[in-house]
Amino acid sequence: MTTNQSPSEIARTVLKIEADALIMMRDGLPDGFDAAVTALLQVKGRVIVSGMGKSGHIAAKIAATMASTGTPAQTVHPGEASHGDLGMITAADAVILISNSGETRELADIIAHTRRFAIPLIAITKKASSTLGQQADHLLQLPDAPEACSIGMAPTTSTTCTLAMGDALAVALMRLRGFDSANFQALHPGGTLGAQLLRVSAVMHKGDALPIVHEATAMGETLLEMTAKGFGVAAVVENARLTGVITDGDLRRNLDHLMQRNAGEVATRAPLTIGPDALLSEALGIMNAHKISALFVTGDEGVLQGLVHIHDALRAGVA
Repeated sequence: MTTNQSPSEIARTVLKIEADALIMMRDGLPDGFDAAVTALLQVKGRVIVSGMGKSGHIAAKIAATMASTGTPAQTVHPGEASHGDLGMITAADAVILISNSGETRELADIIAHTRRFAIPLIAITKKASSTLGQQADHLLQLPDAPEACSIGMAPTTSTTCTLAMGDALAVALMRLRGFDSANFQALHPGGTLGAQLLRVSAVMHKGDALPIVHEATAMGETLLEMTAKGFGVAAVVENARLTGVITDGDLRRNLDHLMQRNAGEVATRAPLTIGPDALLSEALGIMNAHKISALFVTGDEGVLQGLVHIHDALRAGVA
């Protein structure tokens, strides 16, 4: 079949068809959605997501999204389920089965297994009257919208709607569980997402690694401390509180008679600081904005707790 449409025109047509279907699904959200979420919240085991073909690929993404947002989940391939993997589905679990027609024969054994052991079954299908739709405890019916392909048969609109329905379930569960950024970071220790959620306290230097001098410390000793610790800065501390900082810039500005002065006379007062519970990405933003390479970490009443260097942020993957 030929067409007079350009590739961009075809793309816009596809996206409009799928977008219209998503709006239709939003406006006609299945009545059973709340009940399905409630059932999933009560699951003691895992949420098992399964489908055949393209639905199987969508099932894997839904399970992965749930698992990364506080709802333990996994996929079970329907073909493998019929050859022993049904043992992965226990009475403590719930099952989400995906089939546009609701008559995918490979799902029959999983359906029967859920009915035999009273395992909650949630169906995502376009056909409420199908075998899957009739057997399910909770039906999430997809909108009766056309596929976006030119022959109206390849899973396009239906898989987009299924994926969006899975996202809606995952986010609803996430919100109702109180799953926050700290929980998310614990499940995403690698990669950019995990790095963006790291706290300053996770990477800051502390204890003997800190370059610390006192108000009356001679500048000769101060220079030795700055050189030994290797951060290019020193914290001026009195009674555990940060009262000022000395940077390379401060040294240049006070070259005249530098060695006749003490740390308190050279220090910059009211320095920029950050708290230990702040995100590392926030610390990097402050350092970039003020063109500095290190930031001291303080707690209550300005008590010095640590130091974070721009290299710490870069090594952690925050960019």
